[in-house]
Amino acid sequence: MTILEGDFSPPDGRFAIVAARFNSFVVEPLVAGALEALRRHGIGDDRITLVRVPGSFEIPLAAKKLAEGGKHAAVICLGAVIRGETDHYDYVAGGAANGIAEVTLTTGVPVIFGVLTCNSVEQANDRAGGKAGNKGTEAALTAIEMVNLLKKLG
Repeated sequence: MTILEGDFSPPDGRFAIVAARFNSFVVEPLVAGALEALRRHGIGDDRITLVRVPGSFEIPLAAKKLAEGGKHAAVICLGAVIRGETDHYDYVAGGAANGIAEVTLTTGVPVIFGVLTCNSVEQANDRAGGKAGNKGTEAALTAIEMVNLLKKLG
């Protein structure tokens, strides 16, 4: 039996991070975690592009442009959607998730979903470096693993 898996060896190529400015008190720790993970795995700042967008709903379009541009091995999408009293949460969270999935499937480039969808500010803070770890770090590690896996798949 042949088993193929990605690994965390230093990958080739450039990496992009698309980060929402909305809920920046949550997103900035995600960005810091992603940058630290990329650097720790041999990806220097000269191979990282950071793109800021207004909010999580705008992430898929920027990710699509980056993925189609052929310059990036992976795109890491970071944002935070926190449930409020209206249906707005459902539209933004669903639009971001569906848009990011569509970009990765249509381009073949790993586009990583690191958008927090939380019921409260406390949950968001817990996932942005609090007691639940840093999901930005996890998203960067997923990007590295997927780049390495796709290289093995040919």
